[in-house]
Amino acid sequence: MEFWSDAERHLVRYSGAGTFTPEIIERAEGSFVFTADGRRVLDFTSGQMSAILGHSHPAVVATVQRQVATLDHLFSGMLSRPVVDLARRLAESLPEPLSKVLLLTTGAESNEAAIRMAKLVTGRHEIVSFGRSWHGMTQAAASATYSSGRKGYGPAAPGNFAIPTPNAYRPDFTDANGELDWRRQLEFSFELFDAQSVGSLAACIVEPILSSGGVLDLPPGYLAALRDKCHERGGLLILDEAQTGLCRTGDWYAFQRDGVVPDLLTLSKTLGAGLPLAAVVTSPEIEQTAHDRGFLFFTTHVSDPLVAAVGNTVLDVLTGERLDDQARKLGEHLSAGLLELKDSHAVIGDVRGRGLLVGLELVLDRQTKQPADELGAAVTRRCLELGLHMNVVQLPGMGGVFRIAPALTSTAAELDLGLEILDQAIGDVAPRFI
Repeated sequence: MEFWSDAERHLVRYSGAGTFTPEIIERAEGSFVFTADGRRVLDFTSGQMSAILGHSHPAVVATVQRQVATLDHLFSGMLSRPVVDLARRLAESLPEPLSKVLLLTTGAESNEAAIRMAKLVTGRHEIVSFGRSWHGMTQAAASATYSSGRKGYGPAAPGNFAIPTPNAYRPDFTDANGELDWRRQLEFSFELFDAQSVGSLAACIVEPILSSGGVLDLPPGYLAALRDKCHERGGLLILDEAQTGLCRTGDWYAFQRDGVVPDLLTLSKTLGAGLPLAAVVTSPEIEQTAHDRGFLFFTTHVSDPLVAAVGNTVLDVLTGERLDDQARKLGEHLSAGLLELKDSHAVIGDVRGRGLLVGLELVLDRQTKQPADELGAAVTRRCLELGLHMNVVQLPGMGGVFRIAPALTSTAAELDLGLEILDQAIGDVAPRFI
């Protein structure tokens, strides 16, 4: 077919595995994408974990049509009403002192800006992140990313350190009951950091729920203890809420569960509901110090009015439809359904997550927790054949972990359809592996 021959001839393969989903997508609406051959596929990842309002939401479509016809892009030093309105509304949705906002495009860019600001404000350069982290593909963000993509590109930025990721399903430090002892793990982490550090910690950057790391929710209490470790050493706490921010977990922000306010917060994916919009939010004190020291992050699409207008519409819909409550209720429905599947399929080792960000880990043996990478890939292919798009994370030492992140506008019936297809796909494929 000409489409695929052109794709093979002209596209750079950028996923690492070098493969694309073997479907031509013609359009998308709500919770579904539609292929060139007329198939309807339920999207259980809401795009790249971004389209929290579903695809082609009418309010977003109307905003884009109106805004692109009036004010789309400006010189980066100019301001428009959508930008200032969005900054104010984001500040109003957050606890004090988070009230100063920088609007950018992608998650990597927002993490880049946050790390750059932390280094400038503290006068330090060391960055701590998790060993299964993913913060982006630009230089500082990629240097703080350890889950994949580090080999073959030369030196990372100096001063980057990985610490062990808390994983309750596969604990490395255990208590007398065999459960994860995250306090001892955290103490070990910073003993190891202190042994290597030159005393120049600028920031710790973490996700409240590691998504690409296998949908690993930080244990209650961990975030506060990490913040204290960071502050004791003169560093700032950066929370990357690219996937957890704006109602996906059932709270407006995942950090609210822990009562921990970060020094810098980064938002992206969910803020634009599928369009390229990201933000860094910090305190007036940190912003003032950064400004006094000449903070520079002047990019082509900083403070763009088109996507800022979309961000305002996203906030309108989230608030008007109380999608935080909906995400919580639908998340309970989804998790209950996945736990029922676990009772039916021995290859399901664990179900975890919060709200509508849920992980399902496949294993070949529940006792040994033997990873099931090939099984995960096979189930993914079978799901697509049956009309369900799934995303499976495959990292060394872990099984295939499905990241399930439906749109917040999904219906219970759509979730049930996804569970039904997943049930059939596992049933069809698993006997070949066990």
